[in-house]
Amino acid sequence: DPDNDLPNSIHDFQTAERIRQQWPDHDWFHLVGLLHDVGKVLALPEVAGEDMLPQWAVVGDTFPVGCAPTEACVFGRESFKENPDLSHPVYGSENGMYKPGCGISNLVMSWGHDEYMYCVLKENGCTIPEEGLNMIRFHSFYPWHDKGAYTQFEAPEDAEMKKWVKEFNKFDLYSKGDAVPDVAALKPYYQSLMEKYGIGGKLRW
Repeated sequence: DPDNDLPNSIHDFQTAERIRQQWPDHDWFHLVGLLHDVGKVLALPEVAGEDMLPQWAVVGDTFPVGCAPTEACVFGRESFKENPDLSHPVYGSENGMYKPGCGISNLVMSWGHDEYMYCVLKENGCTIPEEGLNMIRFHSFYPWHDKGAYTQFEAPEDAEMKKWVKEFNKFDLYSKGDAVPDVAALKPYYQSLMEKYGIGGKLRW
């Protein structure tokens, strides 16, 4: 993490514990804080092995594919100039392969740690509420939830989803200066949450 010299796992516990302090009755939200960045194992050779991806393909802002990028993307449209989709008659248009109002959850998102971890949890039958799973999936979709881009694809229920994603991001962004937590002491609590929400055993990655 360029904002932090500590291991990312410490940041995950910091995020989870700050959420736990302010949302004590939403234990699934605590677990989301712990899990949100675990998809970054895609860039770790010890875990990903021969399937390891370069850092640029794992971290950073996400965006929908199959439609034109916007200037709200972190380096603007200029950063997509080598992408042949820009000159494609469908994929290079504002709506691309989507219909207005199709719903943010129906967009095909760029690959990275967010989408990967969301897929891992869904594949393994995780029972965290959809609000929490969407926090993981869309927390790096800053062009949408922070810059107001891609709103033509929003469905009515996306207003509630955006509210939860923005609530989560307050803890993700501003927990990095918190004290280093006692991970060993916290593990039993978070293991119990993983058991509760169906991901306490061996998972398919």
